[in-house]
Amino acid sequence: MSEHILFLTGRLAEKNLHRVLEAMQPAPFRHSVLALSLQVAGLMTSEMIQRRLADTSSVDRIMVPGRCRGNLDALSLHFGVPFQRGPDDLKDLPRYFGREAAPIDLTRQEVRIFAEIVDAPSMSLTAILDQANDYRNAGADVIDLGCLPETPFGHLEEAVSMLHSAGFVVSVDSMDPQELLRGGRAGADFLLSLKPETLWIADEVASTPVLIPSTPSDMESLYRAIHVMDEKGRDYLIDPIIEPIHFGFTESLVRYRDLRRKCPDAKILMGTGNLTELTEADTLGIQALLMGIISELRITNILTTQVSAHASGVIREADRARRVMYAAREAGDLPQGFGETLLALHSLDPFPWSSEEIAATAAEIKDPSFRVQISPDGLHVYNRDGLRTATDPFRLFPHLGLEHDGSHAFYLGVELARAQIAWQLGKRYVQDRELDWGVAKMRASTDADAQFVASPRAEKSKAEP
Repeated sequence: MSEHILFLTGRLAEKNLHRVLEAMQPAPFRHSVLALSLQVAGLMTSEMIQRRLADTSSVDRIMVPGRCRGNLDALSLHFGVPFQRGPDDLKDLPRYFGREAAPIDLTRQEVRIFAEIVDAPSMSLTAILDQANDYRNAGADVIDLGCLPETPFGHLEEAVSMLHSAGFVVSVDSMDPQELLRGGRAGADFLLSLKPETLWIADEVASTPVLIPSTPSDMESLYRAIHVMDEKGRDYLIDPIIEPIHFGFTESLVRYRDLRRKCPDAKILMGTGNLTELTEADTLGIQALLMGIISELRITNILTTQVSAHASGVIREADRARRVMYAAREAGDLPQGFGETLLALHSLDPFPWSSEEIAATAAEIKDPSFRVQISPDGLHVYNRDGLRTATDPFRLFPHLGLEHDGSHAFYLGVELARAQIAWQLGKRYVQDRELDWGVAKMRASTDADAQFVASPRAEKSKAEP
């Protein structure tokens, strides 16, 4: 017999929940719905559930709204039935159960991220270590010490030693053979980069070299360097060098493809900074596309930088993109359905509720608390006094009666601003939640509840439909 799931909800959401569950039929489970004696499902707490839920003997699992507060483990122990949080919005139940059947595993990846500290010669050892820690926390696997032309790096050896002591894998990146030699003698794990003319450095040190052509288009010189290293039995990485857009980008991609065909087992590195740094476009999409190419060509190393302000999150973005693309490739699938973390500006389903459904819910509201939702038609604000719809919050505010309720006006101002941004971009909006920017979010902020200075009326308004 199939699993029996009991869905707990509030009175306002009960009809919609029934409709969603019926639309999911046939489903791999039997279901029943229980509306506890409270109006808003999102205000449900574990204490309320424990007081108001009676017989659970006929169910195998109990689902509570995603915004339900409280300790579900304690409820599971008390009733002897597993409790589980569902999605924030009941309209997401079909997708939720689809994901549950095939959990997303983003723990695996095969691309090593070299993160370059581009102006290391001008930084103190403390500053280098701080930046290295930031890069590692963002997902970097190797810290690349970038040397600068005609800039002495007197503390290069100390920097390599310090980073090793702190548990980092280290590479040294320079156009100066003597700096590469110093880095190798200091124990750098990798040297970026050796041309055919500077392969002699590999004879002097144990560092693994990254091989590049004499000039970006001279692949024959690169193949000669590969042959020399193979003859010596040395390990190495190969970088055919990706070029910026309009300066050889497409041809450089072809070189990577040709290299993979000619050397099917080669360990290849791609430097992505020429795209992320030198293209004034959001880097997340660039990273996703590049990582797709990298996944197809089985490239296992990238070198990236975080210099330009618009590229300040590329390490974190590359880390998540490498995991998504690996999961998709191993599943033999498109990079779809592996979470929305690579979606920053838009959502897969930004408007789960139509304006007609919102109007139907608004007609049942009997209290003064305001609810905010969005649909393709705009922003919807409603309470017992009626429903108002607009695309501009300034057109809504005069009708809300909040001229003498400062804290509540502030709260709704924040919520309507978020709602308008979400509506303009096509993002999911959930009242009392910050907008989800995926992996593109740069800075954490304090919980919205902690920021909000509540008034008695405003506290009531924080409810979901």
